[in-house]
Amino acid sequence: MKRLSVMALGAALSCTLALTACSAASPDTVPQDMQQTPAAPSEQSSAGVLSAFSATDLNGNAVDQSVLEEYDLTMVNVWATFCGPCIHEMPALGELAEEYAGQGVQIIGLLSDVMDSEGNIDDGQVKTAQDIVQETGANYLHLLPSSDLYGILSQIYAVPTTFFVDAQGNQVGDAIVQAQSKEQWAETIDRMLAEVTG
Repeated sequence: MKRLSVMALGAALSCTLALTACSAASPDTVPQDMQQTPAAPSEQSSAGVLSAFSATDLNGNAVDQSVLEEYDLTMVNVWATFCGPCIHEMPALGELAEEYAGQGVQIIGLLSDVMDSEGNIDDGQVKTAQDIVQETGANYLHLLPSSDLYGILSQIYAVPTTFFVDAQGNQVGDAIVQAQSKEQWAETIDRMLAEVTG
């Protein structure tokens, strides 16, 4: 009987983890010559995690760090097209993006699974991502991976992973590696916003 309870508990924990996060793509999907190691503490203190980058969005438009400048806080949600928990929380994130837009907060999505092993953007995966965004109402900015973002993506071990940055691209608080409800995200956003504007 005790063994059955332990097995049931293990199964319950596995289900809970499956409902809140998915394994990220293997680091092997980031081209070898573009993989980065985490910055040493002295390097991190001189530059924020997103203080300098260039990328494109889902529609092919150029985006750089200036997209952060008009907001006190930016929530960066790293997601994948294969991740059920990621997609499940996107309607709530779309609503939050609209609700917080006038409060100095924006949400940005960062796709983690639209590159092939040679570092090329897969147009089929981009189309899948565009369809997901449209279906879920997650009508905020979504970035495609670029060489400037590979360092971040190589450190992601599960999706969704969400982190926050200030107007200069400095990380605020700790990353959150799970999906959350709209109410939980609102509470987190309020806490992080108070930290940067306090």
